[in-house]
Amino acid sequence: MARKLQTPLALFCLLMVALFTGSKAGVISVYWGQNGNEGSLADTCATGNYGIVNIAFLVTFGNGQAPQMNLAGHCDPSTNGCTGLSNDIRACQNQGIKVMLSLGGGAGSYSLSSAEDARSVANYLWNNFLGGQSNSRPLGDAVLDGIDFDIEGGTTQHWDELARALSAFSQQKKVYLTAAPQCPFPDAWLKGALDTGLFDYVWVQFYNNPPCQYSGNADNLKSYWNQWNTIQVGQIFLGLPAAPEAAGSGYIPPDVLNSDVLPSIKSSSKYGGVMLWSRNYDKGYSAAIKNNV
Repeated sequence: MARKLQTPLALFCLLMVALFTGSKAGVISVYWGQNGNEGSLADTCATGNYGIVNIAFLVTFGNGQAPQMNLAGHCDPSTNGCTGLSNDIRACQNQGIKVMLSLGGGAGSYSLSSAEDARSVANYLWNNFLGGQSNSRPLGDAVLDGIDFDIEGGTTQHWDELARALSAFSQQKKVYLTAAPQCPFPDAWLKGALDTGLFDYVWVQFYNNPPCQYSGNADNLKSYWNQWNTIQVGQIFLGLPAAPEAAGSGYIPPDVLNSDVLPSIKSSSKYGGVMLWSRNYDKGYSAAIKNNV
């Protein structure tokens, strides 16, 4: 049977489909909580610039230590002073924004001593921040969407067991798992956890790491980005400082990100967007890149 010739309109529609499927729109993830001058969590979400907010950090946990949060100048969790954040968390979630609790950070005191310790920490997180029950929920009764692994010290062991234990709670309510490895591949701290294939979003820190960050050109960054896209994960994000002073190195000017870097990495099937450190330093960076992410 003779094939019908394509009309100009049909060809145009096919072209549009090809364009949109070849370059996905992503979201911006941001860290909040480490500077009291960065504005409230509710204000952060109200900008409309972010799709995911990571509350940073649970700095002490594991190995028999009493868990402790550090939210800088925002509030004092040790005196039950952060429970009011529940209203902000719900305000963010009502706008479709996922809110995570970030574990670790660069200056925390944390480690996991055993598989049993990992399960104990998972139970604590479930009952105090996620869908479980506790009389001492540091952020109040709001239910966070998941847990972010920003592990930069302590030990390389048992993070996989923590991920599995947290993921098991998804049978009751979905627990999103995210991670912030350094860009040298594979990450020394989180390789075991990431190898579980359980993580929904991984935002790779392409800063403070000269071998794989932007340094006048993006060749090394793109090469390492391609390596990271080989891991079994839902989506990969490009982690960047939101201002030159936000990191020691690796800052990419917004115009360079928009014109050179994003068009290249958005073609990867696992592209999810951009992660920014942090809300405190984002004085217009997210707004400058949002339409291109």
